[in-house]
Amino acid sequence: MNIHSFLEHHGIIRNPFAEEDAQTDQVFKEHCIRSAYHPVWDKVYGDPKQPSTSIIFGPKGSGKTAIRLQIDQHLQQFNDENPKQRVFVIRYDDFNPFLDHFCDRMSRRTVKRPEKVLEAWRLWDHMDAILCLGVTDLVDRILGSKALGATDSVSSSSVEKLDRSSARDLLLLATSYDQSTASTVADRWQGLRQKLRYRNLKAKMNLALAIASGIGSILLTCWLMISAKTETEEGSEVINPDFLWLIPILTCVGSLPWILRWAKCQLAAFGIRRHMRVGKRELSSLRKILLQFPAKELASQPLPRFDRTDDRYELLNKFQLILKRLGFEGIVVLMDRVDEPHLTGGKAELMQRFAWPILDNKLLKHPGIGFKIMLPQELHREVERETREFHERARLDKQNVIPAFQWTGESLYDLARARMLACSADGRNPEPKELFGPDISEERLLAAFRSLRVPRHLFRALYRILVDHCNRHTDAQPEYQIRAETFESALAVYQREIEQGIQ
Repeated sequence: MNIHSFLEHHGIIRNPFAEEDAQTDQVFKEHCIRSAYHPVWDKVYGDPKQPSTSIIFGPKGSGKTAIRLQIDQHLQQFNDENPKQRVFVIRYDDFNPFLDHFCDRMSRRTVKRPEKVLEAWRLWDHMDAILCLGVTDLVDRILGSKALGATDSVSSSSVEKLDRSSARDLLLLATSYDQSTASTVADRWQGLRQKLRYRNLKAKMNLALAIASGIGSILLTCWLMISAKTETEEGSEVINPDFLWLIPILTCVGSLPWILRWAKCQLAAFGIRRHMRVGKRELSSLRKILLQFPAKELASQPLPRFDRTDDRYELLNKFQLILKRLGFEGIVVLMDRVDEPHLTGGKAELMQRFAWPILDNKLLKHPGIGFKIMLPQELHREVERETREFHERARLDKQNVIPAFQWTGESLYDLARARMLACSADGRNPEPKELFGPDISEERLLAAFRSLRVPRHLFRALYRILVDHCNRHTDAQPEYQIRAETFESALAVYQREIEQGIQ
């Protein structure tokens, strides 16, 4: 028996249970993302006008990625409806590039042991990674290097209204954090400078003075040598070479300001290259860009050149101020898929070492920023074992924590119904109960859904039950309701696989 024929009999034109991953689930993206919600949705989403932090602990397949995609979608809708109170979204869910750059800073012996690598991961590394994503995205929007909706783009008029200090701050942020590979670092920075109309002729004065002093010293020395001609024994005049030593001395004196400035920029570039461990920057390109700033405007500016959070908070404040002047009132950071990086490997101990540094109340309660952090359920057990010092630093009692992202049998039934409705023909309103025979009561169906616990297991089990049922019947003699025998046997096999860790 064809499974599509079975579903079409119930008014369903598309299999609602074929997909398992929210990122590739078109049924979810096209329909359920706006209609199917977990009961804790309001607490997690909050109010975009006042971004707040929420931390969700949930088992695999419970829908953490789905709710993250829902938050993202609803924030885009909020931006559409509130163009003057937009929220800048930073999607912090692909950690492998940052961890790869981080490993490049470690010794070969350390890299071979993931626990040692992650033990060196700190709060400022998370902040650097978030700033890398945010700054790169913002520069893309300003340069127009990717397709964006009207509410996501940055208008040229708002960019032109940035004052010189804001333009300098954005260029400094781009110097350290812009990780785009769309073009060379120098070309991209110059393109941004031109967009911001940031004139930097004063930055070239020291170099011009050094060149002028070199040329002047050569001319002066030549004049002195010619003026002090000496006579030979034969009576002819020759140029006196005794003044040649003036050339390097005068050149060095005139070039001293440039040499000192070059050395300062080289030292700053070295500090950024060494201590901004999650990004890729070459020492020479950093130095060349830093030399483009006038010395007075670069003095006392924060740069990620030390192992501390103070500079990062100042840079974060500058980034927020720039966003506000460009029309974004707040920032929301969506953090997910902590169990997927190759260094963590889904192990609780490694995930803990990676995720714990970001659980800092000062960052999570930073004004104007809301963090939506999705963490595996195993980490909540580790939280309960943590010391008093950890809890005083994290202050999880203030972070809207969802300790267990759970689904009841009734909520899973509603979810299945929403997916069936999304895949149904016009005018049809199918119910999950209609797929099963009268020998399966509604109470038994809810109990079975409850035992599956999470949407992923529900979809897999229902898909397997449908396939098992269709395999037992032919197209010539179809059966359009699943019998209790088929339901119980397929469910028992799947639950056994869950217990054995196969699924």
